[in-house]
Amino acid sequence: MSAAALTLSSCGIYKKYQPAATVPEGLYGSELSASADTASFGNLSWKEVFTDPCLRKLIDSALVRNTDMQTAYLKVQEAEAALLSARLSYLPSLNFTPQGTVSSFDGGKATQTYSVPVAASWEIDIFGKLTNAKRQAKAGYEQTKEYAQAVKTQLVAGVANTYYTLLMLDAQHAIAVETEAAWKASVDATRAMKEAGMVTEAALAQTEANYYNIRTTVLDLKEQINTAQNSLCLLLADVPHDIERGTLEGQRLPDSFSVGIPLQMLSNRPDVRSAELALAQSFYGTNAARAAFYPTITLSGSAGWTNSAGSMIVNPGKFLASAVASLTQPLFNRAANIAQLRIAKAQQEEARLAFEQTLLNAGVEVNEALEQYQTARDKAAFYEKQVASLESAARSTQLLMKHGSTTYLEVLTAQQTLLTAQLTQVANRVTEIQGIITLYQALGGGRM
Repeated sequence: MSAAALTLSSCGIYKKYQPAATVPEGLYGSELSASADTASFGNLSWKEVFTDPCLRKLIDSALVRNTDMQTAYLKVQEAEAALLSARLSYLPSLNFTPQGTVSSFDGGKATQTYSVPVAASWEIDIFGKLTNAKRQAKAGYEQTKEYAQAVKTQLVAGVANTYYTLLMLDAQHAIAVETEAAWKASVDATRAMKEAGMVTEAALAQTEANYYNIRTTVLDLKEQINTAQNSLCLLLADVPHDIERGTLEGQRLPDSFSVGIPLQMLSNRPDVRSAELALAQSFYGTNAARAAFYPTITLSGSAGWTNSAGSMIVNPGKFLASAVASLTQPLFNRAANIAQLRIAKAQQEEARLAFEQTLLNAGVEVNEALEQYQTARDKAAFYEKQVASLESAARSTQLLMKHGSTTYLEVLTAQQTLLTAQLTQVANRVTEIQGIITLYQALGGGRM
């Protein structure tokens, strides 16, 4: 038996899946690979990354209430039960089958017979059939846990992104409201100047038209704020309501990052781990397909009491025991087993390719998230200078128009350009924050 097991081991039936130890060179891109180190932004707890107390409260609530998260937890329980079933297959199966009969011949005295046996059957796993099934179930269980982690990571990032989008809309709404008030004052001033003969009717009409346009912008932003709040409520599995929140100006997020060595992708990103566990499952599926070519050895037996001894009935009943060993060797289904092995090998190759593609996708996401963050941060300094210059230009053109040395068109242009720049500056700040969130998710953040 030991010799047979040793021989089969060389065929790969008992081999364990070996986790990936290397990743594609330059996974994050040539510029980032040189700066990668052993520390990783993705190792931080989400509470260390998102310090806003209102956002923390929302994420905590979403992790408990979100329906996708609850479904993921249920899938983990299902996989855990499947793993338990695979482990129990090593134990003998026991069946209790009591029987009794009453018979009478030609009106004679009835005779009663009974049998109270307990039967047991145990498959000896010499050829790795049960072992590979258990390992495959264990890999499936771990993969389901990674699926739940992927849902958690995505949920944390989704809540954070929507929350910061809401703060951006709040800031833009405040700017638009402030601009609306300024334009209302401009309309009043232009109307007074028109009555004094300093500007034409066309100048007043253009100023009023611009004022009405800004009012519609305020209403649009108000609608978008409501939509963003409803999106958050859906993530919280709650009915629409006002979301308690902070301000965009008060947000403080990490501003220096390390992406870690590429191999850490295997220990952090749930989608990468899930893809590798799928590869492990297919590996054990191939082993199980190989094991189907070999015999099945089963030990079975029964023990109990009976009062039926062939043609005799004895009372009280006697103890009866039996034991049987059987070997089942497949003979006529070899072609089917060959076909199943080919299918298993093809599925294993598919899983390997999917794993490699998942790694490449991960590297691209890290690269793009860092680029998004760095670009937005570089733009921030220019937007700040642009807004300061446009504020100065708007003030200057208003003064010049009052003294009759410029036209209303220059004032309108300056104020409209200022509003656009202010709204863009706020949007760029959120783009910078979302780059941080995307990078955190791309590095597998949110495990803790």
